[in-house]
Amino acid sequence: MELAYYSDYAVRLVNSEEPGRGKDALTSVEAVRDLFGGNQQAARRATDADVTRFRSVRGRLRAVFEAADEGEETLAVDLLNSLLLEFPVSPQISGHDHRDEDGRPLWHMHLADHPSNATAGYAAIAAMGLAFHLTEYGVDRLGLCEAAPCRNAYLDTSTNRSRRYCSDRCATRANVAAYRARKRLEAERPDRPARSASTGLAAESAQRATASGER
Repeated sequence: MELAYYSDYAVRLVNSEEPGRGKDALTSVEAVRDLFGGNQQAARRATDADVTRFRSVRGRLRAVFEAADEGEETLAVDLLNSLLLEFPVSPQISGHDHRDEDGRPLWHMHLADHPSNATAGYAAIAAMGLAFHLTEYGVDRLGLCEAAPCRNAYLDTSTNRSRRYCSDRCATRANVAAYRARKRLEAERPDRPARSASTGLAAESAQRATASGER
């Protein structure tokens, strides 16, 4: 498993809150456990005390995305480095769950779960995964959705670094809003003075007369 895969841990945690909408899904130990996905062994270590600790780590991870989104590259790296120092990881070579056609282990790097508490383990994995993604693809690949009020975090994996939204739904919503805004502007523009019917007829008669004289 590639270490960059663990960057999804950071995105899941950051997006458990939607500040612009006043929503927060991280309100119980069950919500904390859900963030671990298939890693149920680590999820079972979560307790009620981890709810508050997870929220604290979430705010610090969001600050990394905010700095990156604003072009503050050095700040984003410094914030991420502080998380790496506080929540160190234990990398291990693993292969027990993956075999090739001949039954031999497919060795890969794995980040071992922290044994003390759920927050430390999750934070270590999320920070290291985000660090690998940042160094592999660049700070500008960390973004926040431009479809207000969403502001969900995302990792830009597009070939031309063009991603601006966290999902197709937000992209569609933003495009529709932009289209409607253009239509409102067009409707608010003052119309050009319309020619009167008599003026129009007189102009047409003059054009016909001119054309007859030129023959």
